[in-house]
Amino acid sequence: WSMWMSILLISCSDKTVKEQQQTYLVIQPVIKDTTYAREYAASINSFQNVEIRTKVKGFVDEILVDEGQKVKKGQILFKLNSKEHEQHVQKAEAAIQSAYAELRASEMEVENTRKLFDKNIVSKSEFDLVSTKVSINKAKVNEAKVAKEQAQLHVEYTRIKAPFDGIINRIPNKKGSLLDEGALLTTISNNETVYAYYNVSEIDYLDYIQSNTKNNKVNLSLANNSIYPFEGTIETTETEFNKETGNIAFRAKFPNPEKLLKEGGTGKVIVKKVYKNAIIIPQKSTFEVQGNIYVYLVDKNNVVYTKRINPTVRLDNFFVLDRDLTKNDKVIFEGIQSIKVGDKIAYKMVENPINTNN
Repeated sequence: WSMWMSILLISCSDKTVKEQQQTYLVIQPVIKDTTYAREYAASINSFQNVEIRTKVKGFVDEILVDEGQKVKKGQILFKLNSKEHEQHVQKAEAAIQSAYAELRASEMEVENTRKLFDKNIVSKSEFDLVSTKVSINKAKVNEAKVAKEQAQLHVEYTRIKAPFDGIINRIPNKKGSLLDEGALLTTISNNETVYAYYNVSEIDYLDYIQSNTKNNKVNLSLANNSIYPFEGTIETTETEFNKETGNIAFRAKFPNPEKLLKEGGTGKVIVKKVYKNAIIIPQKSTFEVQGNIYVYLVDKNNVVYTKRINPTVRLDNFFVLDRDLTKNDKVIFEGIQSIKVGDKIAYKMVENPINTNN
């Protein structure tokens, strides 16, 4: 019995010695510039994307382009039947000639009446009445000219042209279709560059606007999670926050030389924020109590104490701070579950084992 008691006492004594001799790994915060990337759902819009609609009623005589075709500004895309509108031009020209004839007749009447007025054969009021006819007929000539210009414009409207260089989209109506004024012929897109619209919170908006190291360059993750090879630029924001969501929209412009991005596409805008001289510590060195985050520190006498921290950013395996700790603080890296405030410990300094290349 005494032998077993001796063995037990020796075992307990060895365990106590081992506990007293436990050495904790301690690190010091890393102070360095680091980059934080955040993703925002985005919708893609062409630099220019407009509907091509008819301005006059008529039959489609010719379709001179195909869906998906590249076109140049001013190129004729569609032709509507113009016969009726050309007849209106001829009718307007006839009205002009008639108005000119009436004008010449009234001018001759004025000349004859002037002679009679000079001889006191007709009164001043009679002469003024004849002169007024000239003004009326001049107005008729101008009105007839305007009518002709409008008729000519309608003829021109039967030739539908591309408003800019772009790509033709779907053509819903075929040759021979009767279209009312305003009917959709197609849409045309200029995808040389595209806009990515994305919404950010008020906090993110203020962080961006007030940042001293503002970075307006962004990247784009496509729907298949591949990274778009060309960098974009943040250009502008909306003027007010959405009252329902509390968000505000940003617009980033991306070059599109390979025409990969299309109107109506989706993706994620990747915004990178650089933190200058950030304080970085591993998340595994922290613990949480009632929503607050703490670390265990070691003082100059090797005694453990705690300090509350307020991370600026929480990333996969570390926290970014802008204050709270200094590069000289000694943070317990591992074994925080087995210590408490006031413990005097043995420790070993190790290099901070986190990767901050994000």
